[in-house]
Amino acid sequence: MEPVLIVLIVLVVVAFIALIKTIQVIPQASAAIVERFGRYTRTLSAGLNIVVPFIDTIRNRIDLREQVVPFPPQPVITSDNLVVNIDTVIYYQVTDPRAATYEVASYIQAIEQLTVTTLRNIIGSMDLESTLTSREVINAGLRGVLDEATGRWGIRVNRVELKAIEPPTSIQDSMEKQMRADRDKRAAILTAEGARQAQILRAEGEKQAAVLQAEGEAQAAVLKADGEAAAIRTVFEAIHEGDADQKLLAYQYLQTLPELAKGDANKLWIIPSEVGDALKGLGGAFQGVTGGGAAPAAPAVPPPAARVPVDPAAGPRPVDTENKTARPRVEPTREYPKIDE
Repeated sequence: MEPVLIVLIVLVVVAFIALIKTIQVIPQASAAIVERFGRYTRTLSAGLNIVVPFIDTIRNRIDLREQVVPFPPQPVITSDNLVVNIDTVIYYQVTDPRAATYEVASYIQAIEQLTVTTLRNIIGSMDLESTLTSREVINAGLRGVLDEATGRWGIRVNRVELKAIEPPTSIQDSMEKQMRADRDKRAAILTAEGARQAQILRAEGEKQAAVLQAEGEAQAAVLKADGEAAAIRTVFEAIHEGDADQKLLAYQYLQTLPELAKGDANKLWIIPSEVGDALKGLGGAFQGVTGGGAAPAAPAVPPPAARVPVDPAAGPRPVDTENKTARPRVEPTREYPKIDE
């Protein structure tokens, strides 16, 4: 009984193992390569699959999702003989599991080496400044070469990115100094532009203020002139409407004469010839008021346009209180020039 039991147990174990090997469950977005006696038979897709146990074997399981592989920094020489270290990142996806399994031994290593060689070819034709400012051009060139080369491997390269471009330390210091100088230059230019704009605005403001002030003064002068003209017109109309006689005009004329002698700068003043006529009119007016009688004799009036020099050091001149006219100061030691009539 014991040998039979052992045989049954062995058969049950073999059947269980065969059942396990017969049923293959493939996850989503994955594929499996099946070989029969070492030869490719088929590719298992996602889901439940049945294979022949002990005859069909699973060679490789491949992830069909997009993969991201970063590569270590690679030294690359530019066209101006500068060594820069470049980090790259590759985004790829397996489109043909069979080609990825049998066309290349290790497609990851193949992509890395192809990326390094292609990167050296592209960077070798560019200088350092172009390398630092042309990442899109480098990415496009890398992607085109990799996609063409990896197509027969069943690989599709979706994107190629440069993570970092590190020039030598001495070049970095020089670049920092250059950037600092450029920024200082731009700051100085902006400061000068601001000062220039401020001066222009200040000058324009002063100009507008001067124009407005001049316009205000002109308008004030016009208004003042209009007011004086209106006042003169009003006085003139009032005189004509009041029918002023010669006596009133003579009195007003005499009241205006003292204004001629005002001021410290008046060294010479002229007595008009009309003073005699005014005094005659005023005397006639006084005579009419007193009720007749002989009119007082008219005071002696200097000839017309008589110019009498005035000496400030000699003090004030004597004034005739009766005639209200100034007489020249008589000094025995000084002779005055003769005044022609």
